Amino acid sequence: MSKLATPTAAAGRRQHLGRDFSRLWSAAAISAIGDGVTIAAGPLLAAQLTDDPRLIGGVSVAFTAPFVLFGIPAGLLIDRVDIRKALVRVDLARAVLLAVLTVGILGGWGGLPLLYVCMFLLGVAEVFCRNAAQVLVPYVAPESGLSTANARIMAAQEAGTGFVGPLFGALLFSVAVALPFGVDAATFLCSALLLARMRRTRPAQPRDASGVLPQMLAGAKWLWRHHLLRSLALLSCLINLAGSAMLAVLVVHSNVVLGLSAFGYGVMLSCQAVGAVLAARIAPLLTNRLGREGALVATAALIAASEAVLATVPSPYAAGGALALFACGTVTWNVVVVVLRQTLVPRHLLGRANSVYRLIAWGGLPVGAAAGGFVAAEAGTPAVFGAGAVVMTVIAVILVRGARRQWITRAVQAQRANEAAGDGAAPTGPGSTDTGPADHPGKADR
Repeated sequence: MSKLATPTAAAGRRQHLGRDFSRLWSAAAISAIGDGVTIAAGPLLAAQLTDDPRLIGGVSVAFTAPFVLFGIPAGLLIDRVDIRKALVRVDLARAVLLAVLTVGILGGWGGLPLLYVCMFLLGVAEVFCRNAAQVLVPYVAPESGLSTANARIMAAQEAGTGFVGPLFGALLFSVAVALPFGVDAATFLCSALLLARMRRTRPAQPRDASGVLPQMLAGAKWLWRHHLLRSLALLSCLINLAGSAMLAVLVVHSNVVLGLSAFGYGVMLSCQAVGAVLAARIAPLLTNRLGREGALVATAALIAASEAVLATVPSPYAAGGALALFACGTVTWNVVVVVLRQTLVPRHLLGRANSVYRLIAWGGLPVGAAAGGFVAAEAGTPAVFGAGAVVMTVIAVILVRGARRQWITRAVQAQRANEAAGDGAAPTGPGSTDTGPADHPGKADR
């Protein structure tokens, strides 16, 4: 297992990460733009077909449910296959799927059932691709550049899904309802071509004779015995629950409360990119200045503030600023926790441990989306955001408590001690050290 990378003062400087990483970054950026197009157009299509917030929220439920259903099997598959080739095939499949949705809309049979099915299958593909890309990064970027590499990919993804894509999606939707989905299909074709040109990859791994179930459980057992990553996964579930509830009803809030048009909704969504791109550039430096504990506390506070603003200030400008704060917090959080996973988890278990982490963390997404729709139907969208602010405030308090006890620093030191003793592949000190938020069952990290 590799030595644990630590943030340095040079973390924010421009660093060349190689042609293969550039191709991976470009593929992520292009497909993210397409994702942003669909993120804006999908709820708009649902809102055109129904005015029931529960059915509109069902689009987010359909997309996020696979994160729970297929997380662990996807991790096992990732630990077995040639990742580059698999990503190419999945992107081609997503292009075909979106082409079918486009034809369905044009043919007049593209109603809510087809939209739900397509979003569900896109979610299945997303479960595999998000995990696989994170496993691939350490193979195409130098260890010293992991923070920078992850930050750049996240910046591209957030700019695409949070700025360029939603703007184009809302604009294209106003021109023709089917057009955004056809454009998204084209972006996946471009992504597949870029990935096919990569030379480095994580090759297919030898088959383990122990059987499928023991192999899937190996990642779960390792992660659950690791106190730090287990705690982060649990807190992530709650953060994702609050964030998913917010995003699931945002289109309703923009129309009913803020009085925005479809294009205005896209512009409002695009405000996320401002905070996301800024966070991706400064996250390594912020982590170096505040430490990992301090950076995570800051992100929880930012997300709580964004939810509170949405709940209390019925202004499009305030909503745009709140979404920028929300994206800034989530990207900074992700940079910290993704690098921790990439450096702490043994390489042969990374896909499976990653998938279990995501299963726990992303488990809050469909629950949050469904809950957001029901709460909005009964009490209005501000109540959804207010509840999210309360949840995030509780998480921030838990993180402050953990930061005072240096729960991440102590876990990292235990990991280094185990590596120095030649036991780096085993569950490490955090599994047996009482150092932080896991003291609070159910109050977990993102």
